[in-house]
Amino acid sequence: MTGTNRQATAAPGPPSAPATSRTRLGLCSVTYRRLPAIEVARYAVHAGLEVIEWGADVHAPAQEPGTVGTVRAVSDQYGLTCCSYGSYFRATPGELAGFPAIARAAVRLGAQRVRVWAGGTGSQHVLPDERHETVRCLREAARIAADHGLTLATEFHGGTLTDTVASTLRLLDEVDADNVRTYWQPPQDMPDEEALAGLVELGARVAAVHAFSWWPGNTRRPLVAREALWTAALGLLEGRGVEALLEFVPGDDPAVLAREAAALRQAAGQSPAPQT
Repeated sequence: MTGTNRQATAAPGPPSAPATSRTRLGLCSVTYRRLPAIEVARYAVHAGLEVIEWGADVHAPAQEPGTVGTVRAVSDQYGLTCCSYGSYFRATPGELAGFPAIARAAVRLGAQRVRVWAGGTGSQHVLPDERHETVRCLREAARIAADHGLTLATEFHGGTLTDTVASTLRLLDEVDADNVRTYWQPPQDMPDEEALAGLVELGARVAAVHAFSWWPGNTRRPLVAREALWTAALGLLEGRGVEALLEFVPGDDPAVLAREAAALRQAAGQSPAPQT
């Protein structure tokens, strides 16, 4: 694989990152959108994962409290902790009225965090007024989240204001809310060393990572195909109390989840999961 076989090196994490707890390993339910929630939970537990990010698109829509309650019951049944609620709130003025329902759904799931999106335009193309509105809406969403005992974290993704490390840091500074952080994932087609340097720069502002191995482009490979990247990344995050969440496994195949979870566990330097 071009660009991924080089030895990954990175400077130590910033001193401001507190040593709190080990990295918790889990799954994003969007990985298996086509499966019912109970099967997603069953596969996650069988793979030895302990936390889950339930997605709002299929499994736990905010506008369906009954469905959200059922998903919470499934989590409890299988001993899975919902670490975050994967919303698709993009911080536009038209969406603000719906954010309280998103916050209530997160609370009902037992989540402590809501994943949100920083607008719908990339940082190189956004107009000043649109950027201002995205910041304003995120700030208001953060206030609502705080009222519900929740934090927010922005998706680190192309086509948004968190498409680069520099733009992400600028956005977080502009929102200026203690309960807002960011996710991280390796940017598409970015070599390991550059991706890791960005993770170091984001520092303690990273709440969780979405773990997958895409190369080149969006070609899905087993996690071990970028073993050096993930070993280095999780080493940088060790002790910060974040989550590493598997997302978009090869072929959307439930049968590979145990293998991918074992690779994630090895990258995190954690002991093998007990057989279930």
